[in-house]
Amino acid sequence: MVHDTHARDVASGLHPFANLQSPAEVVRQFTPNWFAATMGTGILALALNQLPVTIPGVKIVAEGLWLFNIGLFVLFSGLYAARWIFFFDGARRIFGHSVVSMFFGCIPMGLATIINGLMAFGLARWGDGVAPWAETLWWIDVAMAVACGIAIPFMMFTRQTHTIDQMTAVWLLPVVAAEVAAVTGGLIAPHLADPSSALDVLVVSYGLWALSVPLAMSILVILVLRMAVHKLPHAGMAASSWLSLGPIGTGALGMLVLGQAAPAIFAANGLGQFGDAARGIGLIGGLLLWAYGLWWAAMSVLITLRYLRQGLPFNLGWWGYTFPLGVFSVATLKLGTLLPIAAFNILGLGLVGALLVLWLIVGARTLRGAWRGDLFVAPCLLDAASGDVPCERSAPPA
Repeated sequence: MVHDTHARDVASGLHPFANLQSPAEVVRQFTPNWFAATMGTGILALALNQLPVTIPGVKIVAEGLWLFNIGLFVLFSGLYAARWIFFFDGARRIFGHSVVSMFFGCIPMGLATIINGLMAFGLARWGDGVAPWAETLWWIDVAMAVACGIAIPFMMFTRQTHTIDQMTAVWLLPVVAAEVAAVTGGLIAPHLADPSSALDVLVVSYGLWALSVPLAMSILVILVLRMAVHKLPHAGMAASSWLSLGPIGTGALGMLVLGQAAPAIFAANGLGQFGDAARGIGLIGGLLLWAYGLWWAAMSVLITLRYLRQGLPFNLGWWGYTFPLGVFSVATLKLGTLLPIAAFNILGLGLVGALLVLWLIVGARTLRGAWRGDLFVAPCLLDAASGDVPCERSAPPA
């Protein structure tokens, strides 16, 4: 009788992790892909907080999403740490996987959205005392972002097997983390009491931008060649088409934020003669990158519509729709505050609305897949168990 009740619960979806052999599989199969959910949730909170119109309750919703995102990040960090502690041999296989290893970049990017929220929501709630805490977290984020941006490409060159026909925009993930940290630095620097510390953060942020954006642009060149020669990747990687918008939107936002922060910080350190140049370069550079992003945005929409006609299987990769759209939305709204052109605010509102709808869809399907256990899959473990191919030669997850 108990067995029959259990079977009915599983069939009806009332039993958690019904598709896993045991709850321990949640830890054993946990991968950095999950941190993409913190990126998407965090950028939605920040975008809602920057709307150019006053909508009752939106600020409260935005702050609530930020607090929820902190909880997600802590939960995911605990689960991933537990995997390394209790399932070390399986966890270390990720370094040889040509796709899942790229998602290490999601960890510092997810943390960056929390730090940005600390400046967006924490300053108003707790005052300037949050700035030193934000700076400390930022330096940790910088270390992780730089490590991802260097170590993962090095493993691509030495341990993993890649081919152009299997290449996707997922290659961008470890690289883009540094420019996300650059945006965060630009938000923190103006609130630091010590002018010297503010200058350090600003200069490092410019360096992080340079460490990421040019390399990301070169990867996009390869991506165009790959799609022209080998056409689109399989449907399981459909959402990766939007990842190309990520470094462009973040790069534009970085230029705008750093350019706005630089004049006062330069002046406080005896470098006032460079302030106007930094502001001008930031605005023009940000505007040019934003316009370049329009092409990728249009292409991503067309590619997604083509995939929709064929049928799109859901996986954690769907979070790839959210963060790139989110940073492009925030960059658009930022341009609306700097230029007296209403079209930026109108377009920004539309983009944030689309982001909200996407977040609701992807979030609901993620919650359902997590409850059933469908989404707890470590592709490298599957490859090793099947014995078909070694981890470093495994194909992208479906």
